[in-house]
Amino acid sequence: MISKYFPGLTERQIDQFAALYGLYSEWNAKINVVSRKDMDNFMEHHVLHSLSIAKVQPFRPMSEVLDVGTGGGFPGIPLAIMFPETQFYLIDSIGKKIKVVQDIAQSLGLANVRAEQIRAEQVKGDFDFIVSRAVTSLREFVPWVRGKVSRDQYHPLHNGILYLKGGDLTDELAPFARRATVYNISDYFEEPFFETKKVVHLPL
Repeated sequence: MISKYFPGLTERQIDQFAALYGLYSEWNAKINVVSRKDMDNFMEHHVLHSLSIAKVQPFRPMSEVLDVGTGGGFPGIPLAIMFPETQFYLIDSIGKKIKVVQDIAQSLGLANVRAEQIRAEQVKGDFDFIVSRAVTSLREFVPWVRGKVSRDQYHPLHNGILYLKGGDLTDELAPFARRATVYNISDYFEEPFFETKKVVHLPL
């Protein structure tokens, strides 16, 4: 499924993507990282969904990406496999989830991943992009990460937030209507699951 939409993968990337299901299944037997009923659609609902960000904006080498509320490592882990020369900082306030992320990153040999139990408001540093998968409304999310975006531009899209959301976003995006751009994931992936899924780009 991944190779279908990303045909230029290296053998190492293919092996890393192939290893994800087993690693998450093993951890899921210990703690509920991914919804157990969702494991049947793991590659589609979690891995490919995360990689929709790569379709909207491929990350350049040496860029810095912050994944806020990463949970078990989404979208950060799949994106880190896809962009091995980009640095990813995955954070979550729940320690046991960060432990999972650290173990999976180590098992996959992802030297470009750093994971830490910390709140977004406490993070220091500047990032090209801040990614997240629907941890809260954008109205709440933006204040958490404001001031953490680099002024140096290296990508076609302006530095800022790339946010995975679903459904009708009209009300949620009303305060950001002039700046936000919504990308329909169904324009990139044909599976029915993605019909209502979107990537929101909000420059900061």
